Amino acid sequence: MHNSVGEFITRSAQRQPDKVALIFESRSWTIAELDSASSALCAGLERLGLMRGDCITLYAQNCPEWIIGYYAAVKIGAVVNPLNSMLTADEAAYAMNDCGARAVIGAAEKISALQAVSHRTRLEWQIAFGDDVPAGAISFAELLAEEPLPSRRYPVEGISLDDPCSIGYTSGTTGHPKGALLSHRAIVMNTAMTAVMHVRTAHDIVVSALPCTHVYGNIVMHTMFAYGGTLVLHRTFDAARMLESIQRYRATLLEGVPTMYMYMLDFPQLGEYDLSSLIRATVGGQAMPEAKMRAVEAAFGCPLIELWGMTELGGLGTTQTLYGPKKHGSIGTALPHLQARIANSDDGQSVLAAGEVGELQIRGPVTMQGYVGNSVATAETLLDNGWLRTGDLARMDEDGFIFIMDRSKDLIITGGFNIYPAELERVLAEHPGVAMAAVGRILDETKGELAKAYVVARSGVTLDVADLERHCRERLAAYKVPRLYQIVDDLPKTSTGKILRKELYKLDE
Repeated sequence: MHNSVGEFITRSAQRQPDKVALIFESRSWTIAELDSASSALCAGLERLGLMRGDCITLYAQNCPEWIIGYYAAVKIGAVVNPLNSMLTADEAAYAMNDCGARAVIGAAEKISALQAVSHRTRLEWQIAFGDDVPAGAISFAELLAEEPLPSRRYPVEGISLDDPCSIGYTSGTTGHPKGALLSHRAIVMNTAMTAVMHVRTAHDIVVSALPCTHVYGNIVMHTMFAYGGTLVLHRTFDAARMLESIQRYRATLLEGVPTMYMYMLDFPQLGEYDLSSLIRATVGGQAMPEAKMRAVEAAFGCPLIELWGMTELGGLGTTQTLYGPKKHGSIGTALPHLQARIANSDDGQSVLAAGEVGELQIRGPVTMQGYVGNSVATAETLLDNGWLRTGDLARMDEDGFIFIMDRSKDLIITGGFNIYPAELERVLAEHPGVAMAAVGRILDETKGELAKAYVVARSGVTLDVADLERHCRERLAAYKVPRLYQIVDDLPKTSTGKILRKELYKLDE
């Protein structure tokens, strides 16, 4: 097993230096080129004064620079903080301040937007790549040109599997995101066991548009580089380009969330592409109807492997296998060296019998070390005996297959992205004309679920829906912005005044 995440590309470069590891927008990088570039960036980061234990944020869409930045950070023993590129500058600044990031590496336009709010962070360096590097920022290309000291080797010595490696942010039920701290061991084990269950090898060519910032896309990236495969990475999802990549590069593995497959299924020219090279595909992020899964298998000519994971696990917690028995509609079984159980949702401890619905819990070396600076939330999620409470309701059948019945009661999943109503409600409440606001979910055939805002105006105020939407778009990532707004006289509440989100649908017009 690898001793650290930085070893993924270093060891592969030693084995097959000339192997093409990454293809992005028709350009190729060998694993040796990625290893060399990330080590060069290590030298640049160290000359700035960044060192082991420091936190470095990544803020950009999928691209080679993001990958090089990630491996450079972990090679010097820093803690990498991958942020969703869809976050606004305000949201990104909150996360950077919360995790104490000393530096951010990002696309020039992201760094430029950050400068107006950087005073809210503890950033010392802003490193930008792309055209028009903002004034005051450091050029990524210039750092990359730094020559490592002849005696310096990367990854640096002394990085332990139990050292912190990554802080991934997950939406919080309090309206603010929480940073899940993961060790090198968690990511190394998740990468290794995912590869085992899916039979990922050096012979694989994977096509993916999953954001590398997301734990699903992150593990896809790691499995290819760690075990000698080739990653054909797309900046964003486009059905035609994905299908073209499968055909052009003779892909053996396709990865995506349900909406990606639905868009490809509905693509008029789907039947014109040669997809015969595919051995399997994976799907995760949200539930997918069985009928759609079977349609994917028929159209793509390969099995579709369901998986489930979360930020607090650094990737997968459960999955179906390539060669083992499979049950559509199930998220499979726990990864090797992990345990899964269904516990009583109220006490979190009593284990339920097969077929009973309760909370899915995971225990093993992939669980987070805790939420950064939030001991209360950590204690609520990580039990003393090591079990991690996922908040997802599930059942386990007699064969050990797990079926998700429902998610944590308030979670909305839009196209694979998690949205918590409290965060949106907090932003809506900041509008001067809003007295109360609650956010519920509405079903959507393509994206699964969408957020709908129910808003009560302050006395004497007439709210304008367009103004509410503008207010939200300025403060929230695009995928979080409610898709519908309804002005209401009041909200359903309990006797103690708590808003009943589950009854919001009764207000629908």
